Amino acid sequence: MSDRASVQVIGWREWIALPLLGIESIKVKTDTGARTSALHADDVERFTSRGRPMLTFVVHPLQRDRGLEVRCEAEMIDERLIRSSHGDQQLRPVIRTPIEIRGVLWEIEVTLTRRDVMGFRMLLGREAMRGHLLVDPGRSYLGNPSPYRRKKKRKKKKAHDVTE
Repeated sequence: MSDRASVQVIGWREWIALPLLGIESIKVKTDTGARTSALHADDVERFTSRGRPMLTFVVHPLQRDRGLEVRCEAEMIDERLIRSSHGDQQLRPVIRTPIEIRGVLWEIEVTLTRRDVMGFRMLLGREAMRGHLLVDPGRSYLGNPSPYRRKKKRKKKKAHDVTE
């Protein structure tokens, strides 16, 4: 557990990085009510490498945008029965991977699941935040800036629009 001086304040939604998975930025919803973190993953496949259970999966880091695709590989460290906020239970694979926010890295456990209908590709649970992050529910995007942010196009002024 980190000392209080190293705890960062973040908002209820943030951009974070999962560098070992090759995900430079993904929008997460912080959820102190959820114990476990969850990452939206497509095409999850299991295999064994050197006697260790492994997973390959695809992440689309941008909500409602299947154009950007990151192919990932990670060791499966566990399988857990997770109860959703609706009361449904699902057996999910669990991986351990570093998370980065504002240049600080630490390892977290993440379950892989389908989050197609959810507003965020990733949910950051309280176990991942414990000792590292405090949530200010009235703020957003206090951490890493998104490299995906689109700059607003400025309307060009026509010569006759300029007044003196």
